[in-house]
Amino acid sequence: MLKSSSNRAYLVPMVLSAACWGLATVMSKGVLGYIPPMTLLVIQLSISLIFLWGMVAIHRLRLPFNRRTLRLGLLGVLNPGLAYTFSLLGLTLTTASMSTLLWAAEPILILGLAWAILREHVTPPLVALSGVALTGVFLVAGVEVRTGLNSSLPGNLLTLAGVGCCALYTVLTRREAESFAPLPVVALQQTCAWVWALIIWPIEWSSGDAVSLAAIGSNVWIWAAASGVTYYGLAFWFYITALQKTSASLAGLFLNLIPIFGVGGAYLFLNERLTAVQWAGAGMILAAVVSIVRLGNPATRAAR
Repeated sequence: MLKSSSNRAYLVPMVLSAACWGLATVMSKGVLGYIPPMTLLVIQLSISLIFLWGMVAIHRLRLPFNRRTLRLGLLGVLNPGLAYTFSLLGLTLTTASMSTLLWAAEPILILGLAWAILREHVTPPLVALSGVALTGVFLVAGVEVRTGLNSSLPGNLLTLAGVGCCALYTVLTRREAESFAPLPVVALQQTCAWVWALIIWPIEWSSGDAVSLAAIGSNVWIWAAASGVTYYGLAFWFYITALQKTSASLAGLFLNLIPIFGVGGAYLFLNERLTAVQWAGAGMILAAVVSIVRLGNPATRAAR
């Protein structure tokens, strides 16, 4: 059972995870101009693993090796492994606007999966506020309705596959990780994702897009390392910490904060300016999240 709805211990780590994903997306965007996607994935996960296992050693944390922990670790292949792979492939075949639109459906997918798999009671207020937040995401991302679904069916389907992997990861991790310390769980999952990244890395070599690691400048290495620790290490650590303290349905709603931190980071570091419509969308997202927090946790997990 979840703790009392008045317990908001999930709040800070959930917001921090959204901040890490949003800001690291801005960092990754800059680095992708110098390093191809799969190579960057391997580099980011490698740096993240050094950080995570180093923290596990410092805190002397242990994770029992059994069938349950192995199953939990393999969820890392689902996300960021498969999810990142599908989303990158999809992005090469569809528009950025359509990709953003499809990813905005993740919280809704989490709601449905949490109801179907975890038997979480999804209340009307949560559904309504999720709709408000979803509309805000569309406005912040600048997605236009006329973009349509005809940009590329294969690209859209690949992107949706990535979205589905992330949503399923949230629900399954919520069910499996309740009794484990978050840090070693993240380290184990990232290790499995790293193995997956190494397996698919040769695909990039065969396409002729690979670059020599020795040719990458020191400044780019610094940003790649920072984005790896932030996007994969800290973000997932905070996310699983929060996920253990609240329902998957509520955690999904907080993912709508990611575009706010993303466009905020682009505003500060890339000198990109928000339009009035984007500001309105950001306000809608914040209002929805604050309303959920003030209501407590309207999505409680049913007793088993």
